[in-house]
Amino acid sequence: MDIVIRELAVGDENAWKDIDDSFTVDSTLVLSLMGRQIGFTVKEIPSYTKSYSEGPFNEAADEEYSDYIDSPDQIVYLAWAENQVVGRIILKRNWNKYALVEDIAVDKNYRGHGVGRKLIEQAKWWAKNGGMPGIMLETQSNNVNACKFYTSCGFVIGGLDFHLYQGIHKNSDEIAIFWYLIFE
Repeated sequence: MDIVIRELAVGDENAWKDIDDSFTVDSTLVLSLMGRQIGFTVKEIPSYTKSYSEGPFNEAADEEYSDYIDSPDQIVYLAWAENQVVGRIILKRNWNKYALVEDIAVDKNYRGHGVGRKLIEQAKWWAKNGGMPGIMLETQSNNVNACKFYTSCGFVIGGLDFHLYQGIHKNSDEIAIFWYLIFE
């Protein structure tokens, strides 16, 4: 499968609206701290389906991204395959000088084909060319496949927030995990 990564251009604003970002949650991370390193094991839980395009996580679908076009401090890259958008990564220069991944998504029918890795490689190129010291992002403890993917790309856990998602769901047990890829 040929995957092409390119910047968001005028006319592309609605091209990614059909990405199916849903996934099955059937496990969660059990986190441990050893000195300054956070590690994890995986624990199975009852399964359910989750989508960031639905409910309170629907920011990427509703937000206007035309101001990301031709901006030195923020950018959107789209992954194209078979004449359709199958993935996206939304980046900006964060206040701490890291490149912040605001959103990354790969359509569930195209996972396992290298789309996510190509998007991360493009993000690395953008961040390095922008003089940034690395890339940071956040995901939840129950998005285990994403966490394993970030680990395989060289990211390490830099922090946790046990309360972030309780603002959305009072009894949420999701842990926000902050991942960093620090350039050498």
